Amino acid sequence: MARLRLPEHHNAKPAPVIDPALRITHAEEFFGHAGADTRHGGNSAHYSGGSDHVQMPAFETFRSPEAYYATLAHELTPRTKHKSRLDRDFGRKRWGNEGYAREELVGELGAAFLCADLELTPESSTDHAAYIQSWLKVLKDDKRAIFAAAAHAQRAADFLHGFQPVIEEEPQDEGVAA
Repeated sequence: MARLRLPEHHNAKPAPVIDPALRITHAEEFFGHAGADTRHGGNSAHYSGGSDHVQMPAFETFRSPEAYYATLAHELTPRTKHKSRLDRDFGRKRWGNEGYAREELVGELGAAFLCADLELTPESSTDHAAYIQSWLKVLKDDKRAIFAAAAHAQRAADFLHGFQPVIEEEPQDEGVAA
């Protein structure tokens, strides 16, 4: 997957932007159960298909906890394309081609779906502006591309939800007055 170049404040060992204590418990639990090899460090966020891992900058370097989790969701969505998972292939041959743009659109929609499911509201970012141009070409050339991307993104979100532990509800006795 492509390496999303993050703003300069993600480089090297900058002073923390956000307090690590601001992690969001239910998001940590959700992504912790996603079954991904997630590594932290560096200044780019990306899914590496060769080693099948997600690379993320340190939590503390993001503008907000929501920005971190939205980026993580964006990178976990392309991880689902692996042959051992959803086996999705748009024919990506190089960075920036049509297949790349289609997968990035799925990643962005998947992140939006997951953030909505987790009740996270990340602010919009200029980081996404670089992708919009490639999405526009795909959307212009294929009027159904948005529907296909949304369907793939929903399958990816459902796949990630499938790793979550089942919480069993206590049975209620019928006819018992309180």
